[in-house]
Amino acid sequence: MSISASTPTAQPTGEYKPSKPMRGTADLLDSRVGVAKAVRFISRKIFPEHWSFLLGEIALWSFVVLILTGIFLTMFFEPSMTHTTYPTDALPVSHQGMEMSAAYASTVYMSFEVKGGLLMRQMHHWAALLFMAAIVTHMMRVFFTGAFRKPREINWLVGFTLLIMGLAAGFSGYSLPDDVLSGNGLRIADGVAKAIPIIGSYVSYGLFGGEFPGTDIIPRLFTVHILLVPGLIIALVTVHLILMVVHKHTQYPGVGRTDNNVVGYPAFPVYVAKMAGYFFIVFGFIALMAALISINNVWNYGPYDPSPVSAGAQPDWYMLFLEGGLRLMPGWEVVIGGYTLSLNILIPGVIVPGLLFTFIAVYPFIERAATNDLREHHVLDRPRNVPVRTALGVAWLGAFLILVLAGANDIMATHFDLSINDITWAFRILIFVLPVVLFVVTKRICLGLQRRDRELALHGHETGRVVQMPNGAFMEVHKPLTDHERWILVAHEAQRPLEIEPATDRNGVDRPGYRMDSFRQKLSRFFYEDRIEPVTPAELAAAGHHGELEETGHHAEGLRGGSVALDHFPSTTHGSGDKESAAGGSVATLARSDRR
Repeated sequence: MSISASTPTAQPTGEYKPSKPMRGTADLLDSRVGVAKAVRFISRKIFPEHWSFLLGEIALWSFVVLILTGIFLTMFFEPSMTHTTYPTDALPVSHQGMEMSAAYASTVYMSFEVKGGLLMRQMHHWAALLFMAAIVTHMMRVFFTGAFRKPREINWLVGFTLLIMGLAAGFSGYSLPDDVLSGNGLRIADGVAKAIPIIGSYVSYGLFGGEFPGTDIIPRLFTVHILLVPGLIIALVTVHLILMVVHKHTQYPGVGRTDNNVVGYPAFPVYVAKMAGYFFIVFGFIALMAALISINNVWNYGPYDPSPVSAGAQPDWYMLFLEGGLRLMPGWEVVIGGYTLSLNILIPGVIVPGLLFTFIAVYPFIERAATNDLREHHVLDRPRNVPVRTALGVAWLGAFLILVLAGANDIMATHFDLSINDITWAFRILIFVLPVVLFVVTKRICLGLQRRDRELALHGHETGRVVQMPNGAFMEVHKPLTDHERWILVAHEAQRPLEIEPATDRNGVDRPGYRMDSFRQKLSRFFYEDRIEPVTPAELAAAGHHGELEETGHHAEGLRGGSVALDHFPSTTHGSGDKESAAGGSVATLARSDRR
């Protein structure tokens, strides 16, 4: 019997039946571009569960907010340096009839006269700050956990390029209003460009279209800010996400988690729902900050005038390290062949940022040269288990922090009633001393934590309870670890310095490539000469207390309720200085509840 199209059919309870237009659209897309395979692949993709993986999503959704608010602002902003007079009937009153550029006038007018204009400006600025903060934090999470290792080196470079693009977007964006603050930033950029040897003046002239400030820089920055940089960021984010799916997501160590699997939840419907909800959380948080916390009130500074430079003129936090470097550098200049080399600008404006960012970009390849490890890694490291990497990262952050703080030395001087010269000299010393101190201290802390983990894996948790044995010996009762706790402590592999072949072969002929191998060996020793060997299965088995009790005929069933029955312990006990204790045996442990 046939059923007509209008005849209702019974559907199982809870089954979803797409509407006819939706089915038609899906069939059209599948027949033209094969979308069903892509949707099936993505929806079945497994993603692990951990709060730190949301840092990348914060950056992604902040960028979405930037795009949405940027579209609104573009409709009202006039990217022109043409001189104009602010309307006499528009707010604020202090700007009425004032001469200014069209860019600055449109910014102020948008803030006071356009409905929602100020909120959109504030949201755009806060989203930019959050975007950069999320990128930096996300990259540091990837760095400290070793998520950049094979096969993710290319994705690390993509993320690094996203960081540079974010800096370019931020600089080009906050320079657009053409107020005193943004004008000072452009003046610094002009100075850095002119400090480049030989070609500096040509770079400045081409950038500004003539002598600073010229008339072309705002329109050019506007094109860069709304077209070039966003396009590159969208392309890089797409590549970043595709590589993440292709390589599969990294995961933290735990029971059952290996380099050959991913333990987590499917993208659909679990993570799709989470990502959608997380977007609204990020959007609402940015909107709340924009509504309650004022930022970048350009009307307080006024239109750009090259003559005034006031205290408290700092860029956004992610560009503050450049300002700090310029403030710390002494006024050194060198004349070579009649040409003046401005070291006071060239070193902090070009060399120092180059060193900081080059280190971050090439670090995965430095570590791979030190380990000669060509395997794929999908399980993350605990930072304590890679002491040198962790120490280098903390030292890098320390240098960055000093530069950021130095960019606000005038604020510190005025607010804390201190000498700005004393503050500057203190930072000049700290920029060299603090990274070294942080490296040494962090490395020793990591090694100490590894020793603690080793003891914890072998002996269990200390309970603070001491019992006396029948033979008069005293010992402390320990609580055994759970499977998950023990797995985290013993699952990592030991990295050791590389061993290389001799400089000459059996015939006394110099071996090709020895110098490079020798350099890699020295690099490897720097990374892994100081180390704590992880607990081996043999050591873990030797420390098993239940087995020792059973071997002597005393079973764990006698241990009840977290208490220790003294008559169930063998006469030879741990902690009494006997041969077993010297061989690395553990103190007594509480019997696990599942073995009662």
